[in-house]
Order: sequence, then C-alpha cells, then structure tokens
Amino acid sequence: MVQIPEQPAPSLPAQRSVPTSADVARAAGVSRATVSYVLNNTSAVRISEPTRRRVHQAARDLGYVPHAAARSLRAGHSRMVLMPAPTVPVGPLYSQFFNELQWALSRLDYTVVQYGSVGLEGDEAARAWAELRPVAVLVPGTGLGPQGVAVLKRSGARAVLTLGPERVEGAHALLMDHSVVGHRAGAHLLARGRRRVGVLMPDDPGLELFSKPRLEGVRRALHGKDATVTEVPLAYEEEAAAQLAKDWRSLGLDAVFAYNDEYAMLLMRALKDEGIRIPDDTAVIGADDLMLGRLLRPRLSTVHIELPSGQELAELVDRAVRTAGAVPETHEVLGATVVHRAST
Repeated sequence: MVQIPEQPAPSLPAQRSVPTSADVARAAGVSRATVSYVLNNTSAVRISEPTRRRVHQAARDLGYVPHAAARSLRAGHSRMVLMPAPTVPVGPLYSQFFNELQWALSRLDYTVVQYGSVGLEGDEAARAWAELRPVAVLVPGTGLGPQGVAVLKRSGARAVLTLGPERVEGAHALLMDHSVVGHRAGAHLLARGRRRVGVLMPDDPGLELFSKPRLEGVRRALHGKDATVTEVPLAYEEEAAAQLAKDWRSLGLDAVFAYNDEYAMLLMRALKDEGIRIPDDTAVIGADDLMLGRLLRPRLSTVHIELPSGQELAELVDRAVRTAGAVPETHEVLGATVVHRAST
C-alpha cells in the first residue's frame, strides 16, 4: 500500500480588516459625523462641495460602503423600496417601465429590491415582505388586502402603493384600467367598418388580469352597434396559432383585437401562411406599440399605452414616504391612444 505523506495545510492569507467610517474620516481629514452626513446625503447640514468630494474619494480609495442595517437603526427605517416580482409575464413595455422606476428611485437615494414571492399570495406574501423592513412597498397586480397593508405598516413601511385595477384600503392607489385599451381598439375597428370582431384571450395563467378588462372594453365599444364580439382563446405557441389559422374562416370574423402586439404578430404570421389577407379579409390590431410591429408588413395597427414616467412615480413614492400618515392618494395612471397603420 502506498502511503501518501501528509502535506502541511496552506497558510491562509491574512484577512484584511473591513474599512470603517473612522478610517474614511482620517483619510479625508474630517469628523465621522461629516462622513455620515456626506454619505447619507443629509440635506439638513451644509457641507462644502470640496469636502464632499474628498469624503467620496476617500471612501472609494478604501473600498468603504455604509452599513445599511446600521443606517436603518439610526434612522428608524430603511431606504429600501420593495417591489414584489410580477407573477405573470409582463412583456417589454412593463419591463421598461419598472427599469425606469428603479433608476429614478436610486437617484433619490432609495435601494430598490425586487422580491420573488413565488407561492405566496395576498396577506401571506405581505408578511414575507414585512420581514425585510422596507420603507415603502410598490405592489403590482391584485391580491393585497387591507390586512396585508396593515401588516406592512406595523412593520415600519411608511408607504404602501398598489398598481392595479382597484383601490385597497390604507394604500396609495395607482389605478390601471385596462378596459380603456380594449375600448380604443374596439372603437377603431368599428370606425373602419368592421362588425364581426374577435378578441384574442391569452391561454396563459395570470394574464386574465389584463385580458378580461380589455375584452370588456371591446364589448362596451361595440354595444348597441349591430356588431358581434367573439372570444378567441390562444396559447402563445406557433403550433396553436397555426391551428387557429386553419379554422379561421369558419369563425366568420372580419377583424381581431389580438390582446397585445406579441400575440398580434404571432397570429398575423399564421393567418398569412393560410392565405388570409390582412386587412382585406381580417383587420388586426394589437396593443403596446412595440418597435417590431412597425417592421411587419403590413405594419401593425396598435394601441399605444401611456404610463407615468419612472421619475413621476419615484417622486410619488418619495412624497408618500416623507408624508407617512397622510390620506392615501388615488391616481389614474394608464392612458391609451390608437396608432392606425396598414393592418386595419
């Protein structure tokens, strides 16, 4: 038997000590209080710009970053804005909106954390969010109730904002009525002389939060106009679109509101493969006004959705945090306009 000689354990490199605010103060030639004022962007204390630059440079040189937990203890709350991750596919329009919001909040010295609460809903999810002690929570979609809002506020959240179709007691409401999107699409098709209108209903769990109000909007636009509205389910798959296109003529539709631009492009490709002419046989309109829709032939008519800018919403979050205890505000934040192109 071959015996392997024992090797001495390699010596570990000496661990460098974590830089502190005292180290930054010494390097910058200022007090620890000044370091705190500068790095925490305290506006109540006037500090010259050269001093601020010196402190920031010293912090960079030393690799120092403030301790978020300690700062929260001193302030009585964190600077964290929690954004639960949407539980449904949201598409590029909403991704861009949330990216702008995160950037604008960071400019106001908030740390944005997106929380994946898979498997948790409503008030149970609110308890999980509360464990992180955020200063504000921005909740997209539905499910949060008054009890969940109360849990968040008791945990130290100074503001709770919901982004959805209806108000929640105790929270600031950013109302998004998606029926207006369907109404604009339906009214446009009606004005183009279409009377047998189909509405694509995505066969994806969770999207009914958007698709059902859009369907009701189309119905409202066509009500009493000697027109019909037909629900047309579709999964976001090439095979499903191809099968729907094969059966399309039997539906007897002369127009379709395709829920959004992505579904519209999926359907248009399948319809053209079946020899169905757009818009001659069937007019098609989407929603979201994506760049790809302008590159299609025929170019895709769409409903341009107007959302508040990230900066506007960030300022609303900041105001809600600074005026905690004020009466919750309600804002309607979704607008819609039709962009007429060749597909209708």
